[in-house]
Amino acid sequence: MIKDILVNLSYGTSQDGVSNYALSVAETFGAHIVGTAFAYYPLMASGIGLSINFIRAQQAEAQERAESVAAAFDEATRRAGVSAETRRIEAGSGDIPTQFAHIARRFDLSVIGQFERDRDHPTTNIVIEAALFESGRPVLIVPFIQKDRLKLDHVLVCWDGSRAVARAVADAMPFLTRSGKASIVVADIQSAKSADLPGADIATHLTRHGVNVTIERIPVSKIDVSNTILSYAADTDPDLIVMGGYGHSRLREFILGGTTRGMLASMTKPTLMSH
Repeated sequence: MIKDILVNLSYGTSQDGVSNYALSVAETFGAHIVGTAFAYYPLMASGIGLSINFIRAQQAEAQERAESVAAAFDEATRRAGVSAETRRIEAGSGDIPTQFAHIARRFDLSVIGQFERDRDHPTTNIVIEAALFESGRPVLIVPFIQKDRLKLDHVLVCWDGSRAVARAVADAMPFLTRSGKASIVVADIQSAKSADLPGADIATHLTRHGVNVTIERIPVSKIDVSNTILSYAADTDPDLIVMGGYGHSRLREFILGGTTRGMLASMTKPTLMSH
C-alpha cells in the first residue's frame, strides 16, 4: 500500500510537472503527500572573505526561492483536494541529499524530478542518488519533459534477476496490480541462444497477483543495457518503467552503475527504482 508520499520541491523549471505527477500518484492511492522545499545555502570556499551582507543576501534569495516553490505546491494540493503538507527546511547545499534521504525513510515512496542540466541546482542530481542508496525506500523519478498525470495502461519491468530489481518489483506492486498490462523485458547480453526463458518465474509470480504479463527478450550485441531499454521504451511507449538502481560503494560513497546513470540521464518516462 502507498499511503505516504514524499516529493522533493526543486527550483527547476520542470517542477510543476513533477508536482502534478506526484499529486496524481497521491490521488490514485488515496495517499498523504508531503512536499519538502529546501533553502539551498551555498557552500562557501574556505579562505575566501565574504561580507556579512553578501552572505545574508544569498540566504534571503534561497529562502525566497524555497518559499516560492512551497507556495506553488500548497496551491496545487489545494486545487487537487488531496491530503498534503509542505515542509520548508533550511540547510547547506552539501547537507540536503542526506537530509532528504533520512526523511524519505519514513515514507512509502519518494518522488523526485529528473536532473535538468543548466536549469536545476546541481544538488538535485545528488538528491536522487542519496534517496536511492540511503533511504531504503523506492524512488520515482519524473522526467523534466513529463506533462501527463499518472497512467498505468502499460508498465515496463526491466528484469535481470538481480536483488535490486526484485526489490523494485516488490515496491512497484501497487502500480503493477493496477496496470492494464506489464511487459517483463530481459536484455539478453549473451549471444548464444538458450532454451530457457529469462523472466518466466517473475512473470508467474506477477500473474498470481492478477497482473496481465508478457515477456520480451531483447538480444543485445554489446553491454549497453540502458540504450536498449530506452530504445524499446521509445517503440512501445510505456507509462511507467520499473528497474533496479545499481551502484557500488567506494569509501562509503555510492557510485552509480552505468545502466542506472544512463537511464537517469536520458529517461523520457517516469521510472521507479529501488536499490
